[in-house]
Amino acid sequence: VLDAQLALPSGEDFRFVAPAEGISLVTVTQFNANNIRVTVTGEAGIPQAELVPSSQGLALSLSTTPAQSEEPSDPEELEVVVTQTQAGERYLVPNATTGTRTDTPLRDVPQSIQVIPKDVFEDQQVIRLNDAIRNVSGVIPAQNDPRGQRFIVRGFNDTSILRDGFRIGLAQQNIGFQELKNIEQIEVLKGPASILFGAVEPGGVINLVTKKPLSEPFAEVSFRAGSQELVEPSIDISGPLTSDGRLLYRLNALYRNESSFRDFDTLIERIFIAPVVSWQISDRTDLTLNFEYVDDQRPADFGLAAIGNGVADIPFDRNLGEPGDRLNAEFLKTGYQFEHRFSDNWKFRNAFSYTSYNNRFTQASSFFGLLDDTTGDLLRNFVSLDSLQDFFELQTNVVGEFNTGSLEHKLLIGVDLFRRENSGPALGDPMAFAPINIFNPVYGLTPEPNFDELPVLFDGSGKTDLLGVYLQDQITIFDNLKLLAGFRYEIFEQESVNNPSFFLPTGSESTQTGDAFSPRVGLVYQPIEEVSLFGSYSRSFSPNGAAIVTGDFLEPEKGEQFEAGVKAELLKGRFTASVAYFDITLQNVATSDPNNSFSLVTTGEERSQGVEIDLIGELLPGWKLLANYAYTDARITEEGDR
Repeated sequence: VLDAQLALPSGEDFRFVAPAEGISLVTVTQFNANNIRVTVTGEAGIPQAELVPSSQGLALSLSTTPAQSEEPSDPEELEVVVTQTQAGERYLVPNATTGTRTDTPLRDVPQSIQVIPKDVFEDQQVIRLNDAIRNVSGVIPAQNDPRGQRFIVRGFNDTSILRDGFRIGLAQQNIGFQELKNIEQIEVLKGPASILFGAVEPGGVINLVTKKPLSEPFAEVSFRAGSQELVEPSIDISGPLTSDGRLLYRLNALYRNESSFRDFDTLIERIFIAPVVSWQISDRTDLTLNFEYVDDQRPADFGLAAIGNGVADIPFDRNLGEPGDRLNAEFLKTGYQFEHRFSDNWKFRNAFSYTSYNNRFTQASSFFGLLDDTTGDLLRNFVSLDSLQDFFELQTNVVGEFNTGSLEHKLLIGVDLFRRENSGPALGDPMAFAPINIFNPVYGLTPEPNFDELPVLFDGSGKTDLLGVYLQDQITIFDNLKLLAGFRYEIFEQESVNNPSFFLPTGSESTQTGDAFSPRVGLVYQPIEEVSLFGSYSRSFSPNGAAIVTGDFLEPEKGEQFEAGVKAELLKGRFTASVAYFDITLQNVATSDPNNSFSLVTTGEERSQGVEIDLIGELLPGWKLLANYAYTDARITEEGDR
């Protein structure tokens, strides 16, 4: 099929084993960038094919020929429908799973959700998540931190990042720099998503959907070079491992080397490898195994200094640490996804993920903020910090479709188990200064110490356990009126052990348990097929981290959102637009202690209101538009412990 794109929600090729008598296999694959291939394999001969018009697009009608040894019988017909997608529609993804944990059209989700397909960040030559996420309104990078990227969504910090629906961290945590080489699309769900993913921030979630194995052989070798001495060779290969095509694989790998835009001697160097294997155990049962590994080295760059209410008037590329400040990190993620379809309407899904993120940075640090605004003299301290984090998550759910009278239901019932374990000491001497002048820096005046001989600033370990059960029902009342309703009940337990250290000489142990109820209800009305009006109410919940100075836990964060908006599919589906208004309130917000940068305190309540606009698609042949706008008014409405 010429000038067409295969855009299944799963990102995989279409494959149907033994769909009818006389036909052993039907596959639909992306042959090249602009064409798809439909392959039909007969059991006893070549099926007879005929192209016929269809209201859905292009229909391929097939007739099978019985084996000569059999008695002649009426040929059985099988119809394969292929909907053609213009090349300009590569930026549009009609369905996503992040909004409901089921395959649902974006227009039927009563909450803002934007999808960035890989064609967008490939066309833009994006290699970092913070650059890709600029294509979504209301999402901006947070503080500069070499231990990982954090994002602000709808005015709230520490937005949860998911990989294939699995959390790779909790709030107030660094989880590294997520690699895009094996990402098929990025789905951004705005607003509280605790009903689906448990302990997440109220601004929303960013879900990175990975590439899946292909049924046809595929190989891509690429090389990228650019500014900052960027060098990046990479591969992406896929195909069947067995002759029957039931065992498939995909391998993405890259090496990246570049220099920092600041004056560091340490290079940015990354090794990434991500193999995936999928096994079609039977026509109704599938198993996918995945693995990712990242070895990452980069400068320990925490940004510039502030004077008053703004950034100091110094060159943007100035390094306020030492040229050899560095961070070394390892990220590992592995797991499986299992699915069994009892029938066309009911299926069981079980998945597990293990994630490990370990990093260590050494730096001439300005954490204590001892800066003379007039002279520019900055008192730094050499600090070494180790962070070891392990995340375990098990997801199990059942999805069923049924009718009650005239109402159509898609029911989701599930249970999630999650554990996070963390540990790591920080070494340094708060009274041993390494001064530098930010306006006229001279490096190397204070040599880097032997960190093993420095005091322990803090040394602790912690554990967080979460157990959540949830129920969601997507109800089609009429063809143009859809209701989404559900809830999640979650219990949690936190443990923290702080060993004796400089900041906590006596050490401490603390525990906290609690629970949360997180509902969501939303309605979608479609006055015409191209337009969806929606409104929703939802809540969020997230346990806070421990306040390091006291060792006590902070109260969990709890938020709620009211949202209303409109989504439209224009120009015969080649262009989409969405507008949304939101009002979010969050209580018990964890923030840095102004008197101790290693500690946390809570504000009483924060409120964020705003309007967002997202546009994406093809206006004219060859002319694509991707634009967004956000107005966010975020304020502290009640003071807390600060």
